Amino acid sequence: CAPPSPSRPRRSPRSPSSGLARAGGPLALAQARQTRDELKAAHTELAEDGAIEIIIIKTTGDMILDKPLADIGGKGLFTKEIDDALLQGSIDIAVHSMKDVPTYLPEGMILPCNLPREDVRDAFICLTAKTLGELPAGSVIGSASLRRQSQILYKYPSLKVVNFRGNVQTRLRKLKEGDVHATLLALAGLKRLGMPETATSVLSVDE
Repeated sequence: CAPPSPSRPRRSPRSPSSGLARAGGPLALAQARQTRDELKAAHTELAEDGAIEIIIIKTTGDMILDKPLADIGGKGLFTKEIDDALLQGSIDIAVHSMKDVPTYLPEGMILPCNLPREDVRDAFICLTAKTLGELPAGSVIGSASLRRQSQILYKYPSLKVVNFRGNVQTRLRKLKEGDVHATLLALAGLKRLGMPETATSVLSVDE
């Protein structure tokens, strides 16, 4: 969110609704709708039809899917275009996943609140094994997360990890098509999409 400022452009008076922007993937939209619903529940003036408009903004991270995130800029790839729109006054609120937010916010922006925290665990998804430990040596695990890649290889050095980009639905399709043997996804995302049953198993926090 950008606090009121005389130097900040204002949205057109032809747009009386509050503009809430998010990237365009299914999970991003689910989180934007949850934010909208929380705002409506907390502020009666926002509960009216059309009071909040969800605006989809494509980001660099959405558009470049054939390279590891670390190779094309790392943090900020899923936020920059949305943040620019916020600072330019074309939207009023930006909704980001915290994992995508840079350590330092752009000047003129604040982080005023967070949605209630979801399940923090990772979900293991595989068609042939129930856990990472059951996979045979040489099995290919798809993940775009450097953290997950490092943790997998530390505990299971016989496995192979490859970059695995795309939204949840794209990654599940690639898994079914045999691009990889297994993947790890945030259980929080699966729950917000109404797909928790997709998880083959759920890793404990210690794992």
